[in-house]
Amino acid sequence: MPIIELKVSGQEDPTLAQELVNEISRLTKEVLKKKPEVTVVTVSFVPDYLWFINSVSLAVLKTKSFHLNIKLSDSSNLKIDKADYIQAVHKSLTSLLRSVHPVSYTAIQEMKADAYGYEGLTIEYKYINNQITAFSQKILNKKT
Repeated sequence: MPIIELKVSGQEDPTLAQELVNEISRLTKEVLKKKPEVTVVTVSFVPDYLWFINSVSLAVLKTKSFHLNIKLSDSSNLKIDKADYIQAVHKSLTSLLRSVHPVSYTAIQEMKADAYGYEGLTIEYKYINNQITAFSQKILNKKT
């Protein structure tokens, strides 16, 4: 369900990328209650000299930054969950990256369930199908 794109300033570092993925995946599971088996995370590194805040490069500022963009199903989390996630991501990535500029972003994009999916099926279809299956199971259990 969640697709997470993480951009991090600095040179490509596979070890750091794995640490970041592990932490983001953990937070996504714990805070937003998303299933790890359908969570996708991509990591991109952008050189410090190509990342600008207020027209000044991070190379000049001598700091790091990140931009995390997560897509998930519309209305599947409360506002407080989303606020907690944004706060937790910033705290965790600040710890992993060390010197992080305050202008580092986490964006949560809520996708309509009928316009988003995997396995070639929309999230709405999966939800409805799961509800029908659960209802059918209840009826079968009552008959036995």
